[in-house]
Amino acid sequence: MTPLFYINIIQIIVSIALIIIIMIQAKSSGLGSVFGGDSSIHKTRRGVEKSMHQATIGTCIVFFAISIVSVVLAA
Repeated sequence: MTPLFYINIIQIIVSIALIIIIMIQAKSSGLGSVFGGDSSIHKTRRGVEKSMHQATIGTCIVFFAISIVSVVLAA
């Protein structure tokens, strides 16, 4: 088993985690916000919502880095 195999397994796990985190965040979005009809009230992220947002950003960065490593190792 090559290192590329392990990188691909890690990438699959991170992508599943990213999908789950995004789906958890989307629970408060209504159908109107899908088409750009979001309310004009600006809300500040606090508590769990802020932590989920930061976790999403961190997971995206990890996914991007693993993707770059995977491409470099495959070449």
